[in-house]
Amino acid sequence: MTNIAICAPARAITREHAAALETLVAQEFAEHSVTFHEQCFASAGHFAGDDLTRLDGLLDCANDPAFDAVWFARGGYGSNRIAEAAVARMNASARSKTYVGFSDCGYLMGALYRAGIGQCAHGSMPISARSERGREAVRRVLRWFAGDTSGLEPSLDGAIPAAAFNLITLAMLARTPMMPDLTGHIVMVEEVSEPLYAIDRVFFALAGSLPRVAGLKLGAVTDIHENDPAFGQDEEEIARFWCARAGIPYLGRAKIGHYADNHVVPFGLAGPARAS
Repeated sequence: MTNIAICAPARAITREHAAALETLVAQEFAEHSVTFHEQCFASAGHFAGDDLTRLDGLLDCANDPAFDAVWFARGGYGSNRIAEAAVARMNASARSKTYVGFSDCGYLMGALYRAGIGQCAHGSMPISARSERGREAVRRVLRWFAGDTSGLEPSLDGAIPAAAFNLITLAMLARTPMMPDLTGHIVMVEEVSEPLYAIDRVFFALAGSLPRVAGLKLGAVTDIHENDPAFGQDEEEIARFWCARAGIPYLGRAKIGHYADNHVVPFGLAGPARAS
């Protein structure tokens, strides 16, 4: 049995979201147990509780030896505000866990990976369990928790370390105390709800701040806001342009992003979840 704790380091979820995941797990994944921290349902303006509430919720889940994994409930801005403090207060139990999330929770993933705490993986989150299409992305994570690697991003081969981030999140992490060393990694990036000029601007920032990575793969760029006038390059042309400028090998597309085909990307070398 994999005991999975769920907390919300950024925005809150509803009890209906929790019930949808609990039903899915009960019906299809008897080898797992999911426990939602009450903090997931807290509210303080934009956030799932104030910074201290969210920090305490995360530490309760991470530091409790009864849990094998911590799954972040959803993204939305906010995890960056507690990431450094969380890493500093994590105990030996936290270091043996698997952590899964993406989007805004990339701040936490970066901080954890830099500190060598647990096994981090980019993957879909419990909030998606309410939609028919989202459930399949959630199933990939649940299968991975059980040791099934069929839901890993298809290009992962276990020979070269990888990491995956939301594009703007990675740019914000760069040159902060939370930025991990991605030298020699294949870095995968995705984005949602931005105009193409903003995608170009973020690639400009990253081109000057990434270390000597093994290459870059572009995931889904969804819900692109209209440019007026048209930008003149699509997202892949932008990625190719800045990779060429920075001397970073462009390695094509990746199956990650804010969509139903979001796949799991363990940070480091690919393999089954540590919790399995």
